[in-house]
Amino acid sequence: MNSLVLRPVIRRTGLARDLPKVAFTSQFVPFTSLSRPPPNYEGHVPLTIPERGFLAVGSAVMSLLSPRRADLIAALGEATATPYFIYRLRDAMLLSPTGRRILKDRPRINSTTMSMGKLRELPDGTVGKEYVAWLDKEGVSPDTRSQVRYIDDPECAYVMQRYRECHDFYHALTGLPIMVEGEVALKAFEFANTLIPMTGLSMFAVARLKPKERRRILTTYFPWAIRNGLQAKEVMNIYWEEELETDVKELRKRIGLEKPPE
Repeated sequence: MNSLVLRPVIRRTGLARDLPKVAFTSQFVPFTSLSRPPPNYEGHVPLTIPERGFLAVGSAVMSLLSPRRADLIAALGEATATPYFIYRLRDAMLLSPTGRRILKDRPRINSTTMSMGKLRELPDGTVGKEYVAWLDKEGVSPDTRSQVRYIDDPECAYVMQRYRECHDFYHALTGLPIMVEGEVALKAFEFANTLIPMTGLSMFAVARLKPKERRRILTTYFPWAIRNGLQAKEVMNIYWEEELETDVKELRKRIGLEKPPE
């Protein structure tokens, strides 16, 4: 079976605040599982449409059964992000001066580019100190984020990689509590702010919560997350490397983010 490749055609509106309207044209190319094209970037795995569908369904089911499997959640995010959603996010970055700089510079967030020791020395309440404090509490490092593999466009693959590596900064920014309700609420915030389908699907984890936890997230955290995700500026356009010494409260105010419920 030939794979249907969708190629974006961007039509920009006259107002800078409007997101680009993206139309897609289709073109059949001789691409099957037996005649797979070469990768577009290091680590890239081109998928046919059936393979992408199987990956999406399989990773969705398995991630619900094993919610701590980060590799399954990553695969689900990549399989469901294309074509529209990841282009929408990339185009939102292109409309922002800071977003364009990020796409040009393509910074990476890992233990090589960020000194955990220096971040721990920053004053309390700064973005960098809150970020490293979150990592320390969870016992993880910035090197734990999987490499993007299943998104065909190299620039869009970087956008997904950037989103993935910035996830722990979203914890520091929002200040949501370190418990399961906080994690699910963060996914709701991310979905409202980025529209990445995987973040919306992750909200179904609320079904696994205890009744008291479910009531608290449905009545307290979800309303905050959706409202703030919609009203806040695009978090993908935050150049985190330049905000490490910024007070978290100042950054929240700048992007229009309310303090979360306790």
